[in-house]
Amino acid sequence: MGAIPEGLPHREMNFPETSGRNEKQVFSMKLTINEVAQSLDLPPSTLTRWVRQGRIPIQKSGDSFVFKKDVLEKWAENHNLLFKAPEKNLPPAAPEPENLLPVMQRGGIFYGLAGEDAESILKAATARMDFLSDENRSELYEHLLAREQLTSTGIGKGIAIPHPRTPLPEIIAKPMIVTCFPERCLDFHAVDKKPVFILFILLSPNPKCHLHMLSRLSFCVRDDAFVRFLQTTPAAKEIYAGISDFETRLDQDKQGGGL
Repeated sequence: MGAIPEGLPHREMNFPETSGRNEKQVFSMKLTINEVAQSLDLPPSTLTRWVRQGRIPIQKSGDSFVFKKDVLEKWAENHNLLFKAPEKNLPPAAPEPENLLPVMQRGGIFYGLAGEDAESILKAATARMDFLSDENRSELYEHLLAREQLTSTGIGKGIAIPHPRTPLPEIIAKPMIVTCFPERCLDFHAVDKKPVFILFILLSPNPKCHLHMLSRLSFCVRDDAFVRFLQTTPAAKEIYAGISDFETRLDQDKQGGGL
C-alpha cells in the first residue's frame, strides 16, 4: 500500500461533471464501507474518517457509500494508492462468530485502570484502545456511555459487560472483547449492588457476533470458582487458559445435549 495521504486538505470533495464521449466511462458505484476499504487496502476506520473530513471523493448515502469509479481511481493514483473495485456489487460476508479466546486476545487485557465510576473507567478504557483512531475512541466512548445511561451493564458478582446499544461495523471489522481490571473496585450500579472489579467490553460488527460472545461469556462467569479466580487479577496467559478450558467444557456440553 502506498503512503497514506493524511495531509490532504479538509474540504468537501465534489464529483466532476462529465460530458460527451467520456460520460460512459464514468459511472457510480454503491458499496459498503468495508468493500470500499478493501478496494483501497485501507482500514474501515481510516476511510470513514476521511469521508467525514471530505478528504476523499466518496459520499455517504444511507448505509452505503457512493462514488464515481474513474474519479476514485484517479484520486487513488494521485495519492499512491491502488484502487481495485470488486467485480460484483455485493456486500462482504459478515464476520462469523468465533470462540472467546481469539476474540479476547484481539481485544487485549488492561490492568490498573483509574476510575471512580462507570463514566471515568470507560473513558480510561477507551483511551487505552490504541487499535482505534482518536476519533473512533471518542465515538466508542459516547456509545458505551449512552448504553450505560439506559441501565447498568453490571450483571452482578462484581462483573460488568459494557457494550454499545448497536453494533459498530464502521469502527470494528471483527468482534473483540476488551478485558479491564480497575485499580480498585468501583460502583457500577450493578443489579446486585456489588462493586465491580472486572469489565468485559464487548465490541462487535453485527448482532449475531454480539449474541454469540455474550452467550459464551455468560457461561464462564456463571461459575463461582471462575469468578473467584478472576478476583485474583490473574496474568493474561492464565486468563486465556481458563477461558479455553471453559469453552472446551461448553462445547462438550452442547455435543452431549447438556445445554
